[in-house]
Amino acid sequence: MKVCVAAAAAVTLFAAWLILVDARFVVEKSSIAVLSPHKMRTKRDGAIGNFGLPDYGGFIVGSVMYPAKGSHGCKVFDGDKPFKLQSHRPTIVLLDRGECYFALKVWHAQLAGAAAVLVTDSIDESLITMDSPEESSDADGYIEKIVIPSALIEKSFGDLLKDALNNKDEVLLRIDWRESVPHPDNRVEYEFWTNSNDECGARCDEQMSFVKNFKGHAQILERGGYTLFTPHYITWFCPPPFILSSQCKSQCINHGRYCAPDPEKDFGEGYEGKDVVYENLRQLCVHRVANESNRSWVWWDYVTDFHVRCSMKEKRYSKDCAEEVMKSLDLPLEKIKKCMGDPEADVENEVLKNEQQVQIGRGSRGDITILPTLVLNNVQYRGKLERTAVLKAVCSGFKETTEPSVCLSGDVETNECLERNGGCWEDKKANISACKDTFRGRVCECPVVNGVQYKGDGYTTCEAFGPARCSINNGGCWSETKKGLTFSACSDSKANGCQCPVGFIGDGNKCEDVDECKERSACQCDGCSCKNTWGSYDCKCKGNLLYIKEQDVCIERNGSRFGRFLAFVVIAVVVGAGLAGYVFYKYRLRSYMDSEIMAIMSQYMPLDQQNNVVHAEAQPLRQEGTV
Repeated sequence: MKVCVAAAAAVTLFAAWLILVDARFVVEKSSIAVLSPHKMRTKRDGAIGNFGLPDYGGFIVGSVMYPAKGSHGCKVFDGDKPFKLQSHRPTIVLLDRGECYFALKVWHAQLAGAAAVLVTDSIDESLITMDSPEESSDADGYIEKIVIPSALIEKSFGDLLKDALNNKDEVLLRIDWRESVPHPDNRVEYEFWTNSNDECGARCDEQMSFVKNFKGHAQILERGGYTLFTPHYITWFCPPPFILSSQCKSQCINHGRYCAPDPEKDFGEGYEGKDVVYENLRQLCVHRVANESNRSWVWWDYVTDFHVRCSMKEKRYSKDCAEEVMKSLDLPLEKIKKCMGDPEADVENEVLKNEQQVQIGRGSRGDITILPTLVLNNVQYRGKLERTAVLKAVCSGFKETTEPSVCLSGDVETNECLERNGGCWEDKKANISACKDTFRGRVCECPVVNGVQYKGDGYTTCEAFGPARCSINNGGCWSETKKGLTFSACSDSKANGCQCPVGFIGDGNKCEDVDECKERSACQCDGCSCKNTWGSYDCKCKGNLLYIKEQDVCIERNGSRFGRFLAFVVIAVVVGAGLAGYVFYKYRLRSYMDSEIMAIMSQYMPLDQQNNVVHAEAQPLRQEGTV
């Protein structure tokens, strides 16, 4: 009886939320194209199933098969993998809706060898999302084992495929998930809607298993600035007439504003719904406070450690245990307490109020109604929360060529450059390729190698450009070495292009030696003998003549001696004139210095001649004095 009352109260809370909020559920889709027969070529949408592993960022091309018996897929198909064709193409099985769970149909098709499943609707209606069944003993055995993708298609499309198969046509389809997640730039923004409750069965186990397994990838992406991650938690509210009821008091905080169902669905024992709301609030504040100190990735450590150390199953789900975890991660307790506020106050809580607002879908994203839910670039992820599958979905949200290295690992994507170089240009000799692997495929883009930019269309041509181009594979130009001599058609003085050097002829990609002797383009002087060499020629003059290559003439060697003698004489004359000038200069300088010295000395030391003149002038004066 207690379980029924608790369940009824939970339903009341959820129903109140649905009534007061205009719920809008968005169906996430993949593109399905008919490749053959040609007369049927069309493109339709399929609603991605919320189980299995959709190939986000990829596609599958396969042949369609419709079972002759058991078209609903509710029973195991006869035979050993009857849907596994002998051809190299995978099999896409078409099944009818009805009679059993969607997931069970896909599971049976997977056992029979199907690579993907399309379930055709039984009525004309808008597409819906195929969800896994609620927790039951029947579903526990196969839900987690489904690894193939599936989608629901409209009845009209299903009938079209059936008609073609009845006419014995081979129907070839491409199911494409490459555009299922928007990829506008070099950063992926994603949200994870979760719950701190670990007593809610398979769904809670799934989300906690995902957090543990995905934590490493998430922290690498967050630390590198490749992603912006935000955790979220669903909350409900108690309708005003029930605020004072024991059910609302046990399941809600802040006077009925924020609520969660009773974990054990029993008001008489165990934990209460408000315990879950309070821990959800704490985990939100852990992320908010850690983000303020540029440590947003610590949320993953806290949630993982809390689940291990403070589990409900072990009766350690408490505030004290949570604070011990926070201390171990060096998180500021006081800041987190301030962020959480007073759960008993009759006021709005800023953090939880924001959660209720963002829970409502806006733009291309629908309302969050399923736990757990992953939102990538404002689009809800569909499929099993499995580490590799989610990483592929995250990687598909990056603009092409901006993906981090973790997205290009072998277990996440296929390197299309490994097969025929992706159809791009390559220089096998220099091991240079224009093929650049991306998560969704490849691009043909002329590379930059050791600072040298290659230019071209990337598919058929790429040419080195710039002054340093000759350092890499000789700029793609001709080059050859013979008998210790090397000639090249690449010139560092030119930014691009190849030109055969002097003595060779060709287009620069291939050069051949010019026979100057045969073409009579050199060594044409009288009596000269010409011998061709690789890249040049040898010319010898008759007699004792000397060959001047620049003028293609022969001159007398004696004349050359006379010239050298004449040059010697000229040099000797120039040197002699220089020495004479130097001696004359020294003599004039010495004379000038002597005269200056004499002038100075005459002012302080009178000469004898000067003394004599003075005495002769003074003598009469002395005689007059005697008289």
